Amino acid sequence: MDYRKLLEYVGDLGQVFGVRPGTLTEGLARGMRTLDVENGSGLSFTVLPDRCLDLAKISFKGVNCGYFSKTGLVAPTYNAKGDNFFRVFTAGALTTCGLRNVGNPSEEGGESFGIHGRVGSLPAENVSAGVEIEDGVPVVKIKGTVREAAFFGENLRLTRTITCRMGENRIHMSNEVENLGFRDEILMILMHCNVGWPLLDPGTRFLAPSLKVEPRDPEAAKGVYSWSDMQEPTPRYAEQVFYHDLATDGEGNTTVAYVNRKAGIGEAITFNRSQFPVFTQWKQMGQGEYVAAMEPGNCFVGGRKDPRNAGRLTVLRPMEKRSFDLTFSLYSGDGELDELEEMINKLIKQ
Repeated sequence: MDYRKLLEYVGDLGQVFGVRPGTLTEGLARGMRTLDVENGSGLSFTVLPDRCLDLAKISFKGVNCGYFSKTGLVAPTYNAKGDNFFRVFTAGALTTCGLRNVGNPSEEGGESFGIHGRVGSLPAENVSAGVEIEDGVPVVKIKGTVREAAFFGENLRLTRTITCRMGENRIHMSNEVENLGFRDEILMILMHCNVGWPLLDPGTRFLAPSLKVEPRDPEAAKGVYSWSDMQEPTPRYAEQVFYHDLATDGEGNTTVAYVNRKAGIGEAITFNRSQFPVFTQWKQMGQGEYVAAMEPGNCFVGGRKDPRNAGRLTVLRPMEKRSFDLTFSLYSGDGELDELEEMINKLIKQ
């Protein structure tokens, strides 16, 4: 509906669409800022300015799509470091990993690199959030910057912009990483896009235009022929990780999704393989740790010293920038889910 026409029906746009700031007040989340967004057609999500402008929750037509670990929401006061990562890993709908390590901890040149790096636990600054009118349509825009820097060390800046148009069940996220220092820096980045119950259940399937699927390790090899199927919560389940070689369209774009036909809901992410050349699938079917993830990245998840990363890590020169764009799309009903599955299948046939 055109914005001027919409104003005939509402006194304040916030009745159906917009972004609302808030502050959490209890437990380990105390003091953390939130930005709650509603798009007017069933999509709602929460952005965390104090955790890299990551996504805490995504809900579509009343169905939760993301996952909260047993830590719950944790404020940046309790920043991850080394083995403490799992005590502050909320997961949520998106955790950003990087910018100088992804995956396993390691040491290099006398410096320690923790699990999945630091950026996901760093607060953003210069945060703005509001509604703008573009071509007659209201659009939520959230923007901020995150700095990963140290005296005698790196000086990296992540600029993130999140947009959501009224009536479109999509969240677009643009990310630009810039090296503001005067030395080369290794840049590792991964978007840990998590799904949980009730979107994720034993009837849910993972859809991907996979040309090849490679298990990360012997544990994953046990499930290499069932990577697309989800199980019941399983006692003592050991995580399985798979690397997918994904087909793309003519412009290098690709789409993967989790679809629950019983709930009539699907969540997809779309990205370009020139920006994210490596795609990782995480499957964790444990009791209380029942979560799966879609993880586009520019590296493998074994850390800086993973043999798979040898010779392929991105080096960011002084004042150089790299862009990493990602779109979340939500689908409901058999018709939309059929279209999503057909779109992914077509990628394989191109």
